[in-house]
Amino acid sequence: MSDTTALVPERHEQSEDVFAATADARFADAVRSRSADAALRAGRGIRQVLGRPVLLLALVWLVLVVIAAIAPNLLAPGDPLDGVPADRLQGPSAEHWFGTDQLGRDLYTRVVHGTALTLSAAGIAVAVGLVVGTLLGLLAGFVGRFVDEAVMRLADVLLAIPALLLSLAIITALGFGTINVAVAVGFASIATVSRISRSEVLRVRSSVYVDAARASGDRWGRVLFRHVLPNSAGPVLVLAVLEFAGAILAVSALSFLGYGAPPPAPEWGSLVSGGRDFLRNAWWLTTFPGLVIAATVLAANRVSRALDSEGRRTR
Repeated sequence: MSDTTALVPERHEQSEDVFAATADARFADAVRSRSADAALRAGRGIRQVLGRPVLLLALVWLVLVVIAAIAPNLLAPGDPLDGVPADRLQGPSAEHWFGTDQLGRDLYTRVVHGTALTLSAAGIAVAVGLVVGTLLGLLAGFVGRFVDEAVMRLADVLLAIPALLLSLAIITALGFGTINVAVAVGFASIATVSRISRSEVLRVRSSVYVDAARASGDRWGRVLFRHVLPNSAGPVLVLAVLEFAGAILAVSALSFLGYGAPPPAPEWGSLVSGGRDFLRNAWWLTTFPGLVIAATVLAANRVSRALDSEGRRTR
């Protein structure tokens, strides 16, 4: 009897050791499986990009644009504000790729160094629209009732006003400048983001895991920000990429109208505006900055379409 009693703790310890070893093995297998899945997804994504020349070209262009915004001296080491009067209004050449302006300044250098101003304004605009629109959409879709009605009626009012006119009205109240232009453009995109966010929240809200989280006693804030928001953010992020392209176009348009940074800041829109008086003799002053704006917008649109199609396949 005493021998049998003495064997019980040993068997218990052995079972605990086996359970621990099995749990560690299962955890290691799960980690390896997730790593393998991530590697497979990355490889599939690279093959898809290489198999789509237009998407690859768009990504390369956007990488160059980001480099120009972060480190413009790598692509154009000159000073965008210095000019040589003797070289004024020279056409594109090996020395001046985009030609020179009326003050003899290299246009390519000004376009490259103006990338940071335009992209920073577009980024602020997207951030304003994304944060405010997502929060409004979350509250409208999750709370419902009168909150949903109020938010959606506000979105209807904003959507009824053309985005450019709404931005101009906000700039009139805030004043000129790059930051004010960015805030105005971002405010005009709140309604679209809130509608997309609301529709995704309504879809996720009826999911089983959300009901399980509620049944387990989680507070509504924890359910909202831990379960609903992460699972409804995919289409909103894709929309953010698309809105970034639209924000570049809107910021450039407002800068073209003279509401952006004052001269001689080389914003893309102001560069196009500055060449209007020389269209007859210096076509490159408006053509090359306009082509850069168009290429950046089209590249961002192409990437957003690819992200949207990939997200629809995974959902």
